[in-house]
Amino acid sequence: MKKMNCWEFKQCGREIGGNKVGELGTCPAAEDRRLDGVHDGTNSGRGCWMVAGTYCDGEVQGTFAQKMKRCMECAFYDHVREEESGYFKMSAVLMNMLKG
Repeated sequence: MKKMNCWEFKQCGREIGGNKVGELGTCPAAEDRRLDGVHDGTNSGRGCWMVAGTYCDGEVQGTFAQKMKRCMECAFYDHVREEESGYFKMSAVLMNMLKG
């Protein structure tokens, strides 16, 4: 079963080739390949809370530290946590992958 990436869940249109790219640009999570495959996602599509500059709820989000609280309350974050259950990668693990 294919798992949804954030842009599919949120239907934001900012994925590569999406219908809002001309207006809003491509989402950094859709382009960032450092988390490709994490939680069975494409690029950083299932770890978007770790990527700076994502555009959520009509606003560009800052760094992980700046957006962490908001992301932890996001329906997509909850969706991934529930779907991954015991295989969910915690933020500290993902942060190390981003640094690598």
